[in-house]
Amino acid sequence: MPETPPSDAGLRVSLQVDFPSDVAYIERVVDLVRHPCAELAFNRHHLALNVPVALSEALSNAILRANREDPAKRVRVRANVDATKLVVEIVDEGCRFDLDAKTRNPTDAENIEAEDGRGLFLMRKLMDDVERFDASPGGDSGNVVRLTLARA
Repeated sequence: MPETPPSDAGLRVSLQVDFPSDVAYIERVVDLVRHPCAELAFNRHHLALNVPVALSEALSNAILRANREDPAKRVRVRANVDATKLVVEIVDEGCRFDLDAKTRNPTDAENIEAEDGRGLFLMRKLMDDVERFDASPGGDSGNVVRLTLARA
């Protein structure tokens, strides 16, 4: 009699990636995070759109805006994937910011020509939850942006 494969309910994948502030790493990091989601049968639409777009935007912000492409500054990504959700934290070394104040709706007339705030807007539309908090309590810089997506 063939063995019944174990349920994915108890499976959890955790990974951490640390890299210099260089946009050349974005695609590889997105692929590293997407792979365990695919293994746990996340929705194809989420794998093709939500995860790569939201994560690419968060990584771009960390590299270009927060760390200002300073090669001495690093970006750290921590991802946890299980049968119910994906949680990704992107940690930078930049100046703190207010998530709500920096998020702009690009369809509003006053924001049509604006070049910033669109990435945060997209992240919030594509993920179930987007949070920002301080990377180190009491420090004067560093952000953690947490993206959460439930498995559909």
